[in-house]
Amino acid sequence: MRYVPFVAIASVAILFLCLGTLFSADWLWPLILVGPLVALGVWDLAQPHHTLMRLYPVSAHFRWFCEWLRPYMREYLLDSDHQGRPFSHNQRALVYRRAKNVESVQAFGTELDPYSPRYEWINHSIQGRKQDVESYRIRIGGEFCTKPYSASVFNISAMSFGSLSGNAIQALNMGAKMGGFYHDTGEGGISRYHLMHGGDLVWEIGTGYFGCRTPEGRFDEAKFAERAAHDQVKMIEVKLSQGAKPGQGGLLPGPKVTPEIAETRGVPVGRDVHSPPSHSAFSTPVELMQWIARLRELSQGKPVGFKLCIGHRWEFLAITKAMLKTGITPDFIVIDGAEGGTGAAPAELSNHVGTPLREGLIFVVNALAGTNLRDRIRIGVAGKVVDGHDLAANLALGADWCNAARTFMFSLGCVQTKKCHTDRCPTGVATQDPWRQAGLVVADKAPRAHQFHRNTLVALSQFVGAAGLSDPWQLRPHHLRVRLDRNQVQSADLVYDFLPAGALLDAPNETIYSRWWKMAEAESFAPAC
Repeated sequence: MRYVPFVAIASVAILFLCLGTLFSADWLWPLILVGPLVALGVWDLAQPHHTLMRLYPVSAHFRWFCEWLRPYMREYLLDSDHQGRPFSHNQRALVYRRAKNVESVQAFGTELDPYSPRYEWINHSIQGRKQDVESYRIRIGGEFCTKPYSASVFNISAMSFGSLSGNAIQALNMGAKMGGFYHDTGEGGISRYHLMHGGDLVWEIGTGYFGCRTPEGRFDEAKFAERAAHDQVKMIEVKLSQGAKPGQGGLLPGPKVTPEIAETRGVPVGRDVHSPPSHSAFSTPVELMQWIARLRELSQGKPVGFKLCIGHRWEFLAITKAMLKTGITPDFIVIDGAEGGTGAAPAELSNHVGTPLREGLIFVVNALAGTNLRDRIRIGVAGKVVDGHDLAANLALGADWCNAARTFMFSLGCVQTKKCHTDRCPTGVATQDPWRQAGLVVADKAPRAHQFHRNTLVALSQFVGAAGLSDPWQLRPHHLRVRLDRNQVQSADLVYDFLPAGALLDAPNETIYSRWWKMAEAESFAPAC
């Protein structure tokens, strides 16, 4: 039976061939359709690689067609508004509406189940207040910083040129310029596209030291100082790890190293570029603090911090001990959640390595509060930030500001086809194909990034005003309510453990981090015991 489709097609082809030979050439026209199918069946039978094709010639291709069609059928026809991963239809639609400045109101009540576990809300006040979103800015820069930066409470997270197209980088940077928020370069370095429109930049420096590396791939102080002096560069961010693939470096294959990417990253054209899994500029927590101080000096006093996805708890606590020992503190720390990620990463790492954003944030807040360092260091967060509630919840749990990557990609037109790693992005956002990225018109998309940013801040202001607060930094864990099950609700300060100031210094054995605190040493990232 498995050969019936192929035999039927071949029989039809023979029939029309005979009719055309015996009667009229007009009978040969159907062979234009049937002939290629016969050839396909013969090829299926002869090829040695696919068992299904050998056993089910022609008809086996229907399976591959269904596999290709399946995600599109689910996304556009079968999934409900609140299904879909990593972002649901409703989440994407909200970003699209805000990017296009279309009113994002909802009729007939919430579609969420307020009695389902993990449902959250912000408690409101009888005395609501009006808000001025223009004031939603925070000063970043500690006592050692001579050029502090006033950052928006919502910014563009790290996405490199190379992962994103030049047109996408331009649109994001122009949008950042229009809205007065910052644009993180990603570890790929500062490209010509980052500099075309004058938007504020946070220069991210990863283990490959792109834009400030020696030919051997080590850190080059002179190149760093030259680039860091650029007026658009407002802060320096050292990437220790990232949520998409924590603990891993990367490889950019030679064929993808175009002249533009080579210029941006400071590498040879057409040659493989390796990003090591760890930094060569330091090897201990103390050396990390000393390097941060050196970067601050080389950048002429601009804020310097680091970004990481939380992994081993003792490693971060070792960094806090190094801060206490040296007296050197970063100006900021950005917590990247394991649910983040704009590009390609090994599936197992994306799914099962790294700490999710909320747990990572609470741990860092506790580590800094417990060592009396919290007031000296700002905390940013990045990881699946979509709307005003996400901003409000993160700020309530201790963040000072939030970054987003994929939602800003949505604002440019990304439709979540998940082809970022194939160079076949259908919207021109995540591709280096000139024809595909030409479809992304910078002048049209830049205002959308700006409008998404502003409308999301307006949504945040509605949360803050409803809670009766003057600004978003007054949000506290007790403002956030979390449903644990159908009959039990708690405020976040009772759901999560928060340490009092100085707890790790005064009585570390009485804290939930006592085991990791004992394992942490300022002179090494390795566990002490």
